[in-house]
Amino acid sequence: MSDSWPRRRLLAILRGASEPLDAQQLAQITGQHVTTVRFHLDILTRESLVRQFQQPPRGRGRPRIGYKAVQRTIGYQDLAQVLADQLGPDAERQAAAGLAAGRAWGDKLDTAGEPVESLRDAKDRVVSLMSELGFAPERDGREATRDPEEGAVVRLTACPLRDLARTHTEVVCGVHRGLLAALLERSGAQGTVEAELVPFVAEEMCEVHLRRVAPPSDRVPGAESAEAAARRRPQPGRIDPAAGQAARLSRVSGQTVPPGSQLPPASAALDSDPFPAATGPLAPAARQQGGGALRGTPPSGAVGPQLGDTDANFLEQSAQQW
Repeated sequence: MSDSWPRRRLLAILRGASEPLDAQQLAQITGQHVTTVRFHLDILTRESLVRQFQQPPRGRGRPRIGYKAVQRTIGYQDLAQVLADQLGPDAERQAAAGLAAGRAWGDKLDTAGEPVESLRDAKDRVVSLMSELGFAPERDGREATRDPEEGAVVRLTACPLRDLARTHTEVVCGVHRGLLAALLERSGAQGTVEAELVPFVAEEMCEVHLRRVAPPSDRVPGAESAEAAARRRPQPGRIDPAAGQAARLSRVSGQTVPPGSQLPPASAALDSDPFPAATGPLAPAARQQGGGALRGTPPSGAVGPQLGDTDANFLEQSAQQW
């Protein structure tokens, strides 16, 4: 894995070089022994991060082996810039488009390997891919003091699109989130390991947080998430719909509806006494005329049955809305 400081330094030197450099030249630049440099170059070559080139010998002897970094992100900066410009300022749209593009990109990359069976495997796969793409990943040094299956953090100390990510965070980081999601899906870790990209935890660093999630077969049937439970709790200043309905019905009918009781249907409201508080000699007539209006019977003096039907329909709709 190219997450060690010597290999990241060699890779950075080769990326900045205009021509291939051999092991002797790299040893002089880094101050390391030439054998150590060759050891790290062999690993970088196996990981397809550098490529070997034959160079003419200096004087007599065998041809020299030069090394040059593989530039796999050529055009990526321009493509991401065009994508960000076309999406406009809508952050949600940028994030969704970036995520979709990252997933499509991840499906195109050759990330085949052994199936991911643990959080450690997932971390190794993330480190390998992000190294290949030039993110210079580092493992979290605190992992040695905790259970490796509880969680893992991979630090990304370099980003090919860091400057663009500062101005178009949703697009660029969305692409990288989609890339990580595609990597886990193709590795068989979908549904068991989640990857969360946390951008700019420091000025020049982002982090990937890996955590294990329970597969669907291990979840308790009927279990409710804390978020769902919180949504069901009464919120301060918010009226419960059932309580509001009971209050409105009690104001109209003059009857008290105990909390939690079953509310009567609209038809029951139509059959009840429309004026329970009316007293005096005119009360019977008021009840007769009011009840007729509720039932669709025209009150005394109305012209035809149409007025009563209209009133009944209106009150029936109002009762249903209560």
